[in-house]
Amino acid sequence: MTLRLRAGVFTAETDYGIALLDEDHDQYFTLNPTAATVVRTLLDGAEVPAAARALTTRYAVDAATAEDDVRSLVGELRAAGLVEDDDGPRPHGRRT
Repeated sequence: MTLRLRAGVFTAETDYGIALLDEDHDQYFTLNPTAATVVRTLLDGAEVPAAARALTTRYAVDAATAEDDVRSLVGELRAAGLVEDDDGPRPHGRRT
């Protein structure tokens, strides 16, 4: 399962991670560096296990906890309507 941003959602790099800008609902969400690592990895086409490995490589976290955290973040992003499953080629939100 790879993810893409829903149409109308864009990323903006910040000093502290990433902001997700939802133009349709005039909202933005800030992601800390840990969540930013996960989102960057998933938006680049990786799946959950690869995003978990990215966390274990960068941070002092075990594999099981990292995978749970990635799945939890994906669930929160879905619940907020920011991402959807990537079923094929379609550009995701622009990165600035």
